[in-house]
Amino acid sequence: MTPIRVLLADDHSVLRAGLKALLEAESDIDVVGEAQDGAECIEGVVRLEPDIALLDINMPNCNGLEALEQVHQLCPDTKVLVLTMIDDIGYVRQVLAVGGAGYVLKQAAGDELLSAIRTVQDGGVFLHPHHAMALAGDELASGSADTDSLPPSEKQSRLQALSEREAEVFRLVALGHSNGEIAELMFLSVKTIETYKGRLMKKLGLRTRSELVRYALDLGVLD
Repeated sequence: MTPIRVLLADDHSVLRAGLKALLEAESDIDVVGEAQDGAECIEGVVRLEPDIALLDINMPNCNGLEALEQVHQLCPDTKVLVLTMIDDIGYVRQVLAVGGAGYVLKQAAGDELLSAIRTVQDGGVFLHPHHAMALAGDELASGSADTDSLPPSEKQSRLQALSEREAEVFRLVALGHSNGEIAELMFLSVKTIETYKGRLMKKLGLRTRSELVRYALDLGVLD
């Protein structure tokens, strides 16, 4: 299996060394580059084309949000995962708005970071559960989800219209599994899971993962 190629960007050299040791202890992850500020991060991504750029928000010479936006524009195939001390839903919104694929708190780094890297590599978006629920609450409050106004009976009817496999993918996505994890659990390819996911989202009238989680919570699917 080809390892996940990661570039680390953080202005604290001791932290970078610790992260590098953590990641390279994993057989499926390879740290291919490091950067100590936003400008170096952008240059490194363009030169090395890593699978994932792991970066902090507070960095000199172009902060993390600015670097993220430029990386997303210059190298759209590189997924960006933010690792920060800032526990603020406003920053989470900004990261997702400019193309970020995940948001991990340094306080929770370790197994959670490894899970985030693998989730993002598999095409998922990684958020801490309380951030995901806050975003779902935003959508409910703003009425952005077309399904919010549907009566429970209509939501249940739409759910029952899913095929058996679509319903299982729905449940596993709502539980937080990545496409790759679902593929392993169901003994199918990631491409097939993506197809099922696209179909069920269309049938249920959903656009985002947080809308799907809210839909599942409303119907008690996760109870």
